[in-house]
Amino acid sequence: MSLVHKTVLLHEAVDALAIQPEGSYVDGTFGRGGHSRLILSRLGERGRLIAFDKDPAAIAEAATISDPRFTIVHEGFAGLGDALAERGVTAINGLLLDLGVSSPQLDDGSRGFSFRFDAPLDMRMDTTRGITAAEWLNTADQQDIAEVIRDYGEERFAKQVAAAIAARRLEQPIATTRELATLVAGAVRTREPGQDPATRTFQALRIFVNRELEELSLILPQALRLLVPGGRLSVIAFHSLEDRIVKRFMQDASKSDLPDRLPIRAAELPPPPLRILGKPVRASAEEVGDNPRARSAILRAAEKTEAAR
Repeated sequence: MSLVHKTVLLHEAVDALAIQPEGSYVDGTFGRGGHSRLILSRLGERGRLIAFDKDPAAIAEAATISDPRFTIVHEGFAGLGDALAERGVTAINGLLLDLGVSSPQLDDGSRGFSFRFDAPLDMRMDTTRGITAAEWLNTADQQDIAEVIRDYGEERFAKQVAAAIAARRLEQPIATTRELATLVAGAVRTREPGQDPATRTFQALRIFVNRELEELSLILPQALRLLVPGGRLSVIAFHSLEDRIVKRFMQDASKSDLPDRLPIRAAELPPPPLRILGKPVRASAEEVGDNPRARSAILRAAEKTEAAR
């Protein structure tokens, strides 16, 4: 199935990396390769790009890039450090992360990410490993289901949705996206204008099944360790939970540690390991008009300082 993918904040995210032609870069979320191809176009002959992705369809797309400077790794980015070490890379000049689900994953009904299609309730970004959303829903404790939907979907009616799921699976296992969407519609008493009542529950299950927030929390400290001084971190987030993690990490790493109980002037503080670059960037009105999914995107960038050597 050929699905069109429009890379969000393409030039803004790559510009934030300030590509050094002979540098080593990582695209932590290859997707359909928009960011990777632009990075490659800015690298010199001795530059290097290593891309990661969980999705077998993304790996297949990456196989179409015939470039000796490019390597694709079929893994999530949480294991970035080990995967790079195995390839002899101990330091990088930049890391780009384009978080969340991609348009092809949403638009391919067979993947089970969207309630717009009736399909097996899978939701795994990596279809070669792990349990599906259906398998988890049919075996998890009701309280655990409620907590996931509440915490990852910020759904006010999480308890009611979990109760409806628990009641239905006593009759028969929940197997398809339409079954789940119908259950949720009956449990969510009010909905936001223009939003399907199943939106938050589907988001929560996708994030949970793919350990998206856990992996994001793991990669950010690794990035700080692997970046060379002057190296850049460029991250695109699409919802408040992941953006909150990125924002908090960058803010914490851009503050100096104040020694306890020692009188010290501000000028004498040790410099922080990270410097935030400008203000968060959002898609232009033109880009949102061309690609409505860009509406929620927010780009944050930071640079490793000399103090972090």
